[in-house]
Amino acid sequence: MKIARFSHDDAIRYGILDGDELVVLAGDPMFAGYETTGERVPVADVALLAPVIPRSKVVCVGKNYHDHAAEMGGEAPVEPLLFLKPNTAVIGTGDTIVRPLISERTEHEGELAVVIGRIAKNVPADKALDYVFGYTVANDVTARDLQRKDGQWSRAKGFDTFCPLGPVIETEFELADATVTTRVNGEQRQHAPLTDMIHSVSAIIAHASAAFTLLPGDVILTGTPAGVGEFTAGDVVEVEISGIGTLRNPVRDALPLP
Repeated sequence: MKIARFSHDDAIRYGILDGDELVVLAGDPMFAGYETTGERVPVADVALLAPVIPRSKVVCVGKNYHDHAAEMGGEAPVEPLLFLKPNTAVIGTGDTIVRPLISERTEHEGELAVVIGRIAKNVPADKALDYVFGYTVANDVTARDLQRKDGQWSRAKGFDTFCPLGPVIETEFELADATVTTRVNGEQRQHAPLTDMIHSVSAIIAHASAAFTLLPGDVILTGTPAGVGEFTAGDVVEVEISGIGTLRNPVRDALPLP
């Protein structure tokens, strides 16, 4: 099922997507289950929010597609290459990506995101999917010039608004049949089957949980295929994963400091 987090009548609520309506849930389904209130709200009448705000962190995987590793000028790592984004980088579909004043080149990276559903530490790969609540769509926005300048990735990928997530969490996702596509102003930039990932979702969860305790609501970004590229103010960036939906974000430049 598709779970949305949304704003309606000045309240933040959760619902199950049913056609053009949301079946309103009594609470956050990750912790309160799927009890409904009996209400139904038209999707057109709500503002969709980021479907999850990570409790502690966003764990990301670099160079998890051979073609992307090649376009970045290197080989794919033997083990998942991990880095972190702060949860303050998270925004939802429709929210604006803000390009920082100190960067001259921001780039999109469309990715599958995994939402952790329960505490995970030292999880074996063959049990890893038991810890998944669901899947959503992500854009690992990157200030590419700062990434190259710094020699590490925290600042370049951690700015506010640099982790769009949404539009919903799909709890019954079939990765084997899905593709990821990124478009800028309607022009396709990236397109690949998710089966092209080098390290599987199970392997990534096992590797990450060996280093970090994963908490319910934490998110793992699984890497991007080839075709990453620049976007600028006034553009609209869309990342679509078949079976989940389309994450859509307009772009503007940060306002000059007073």
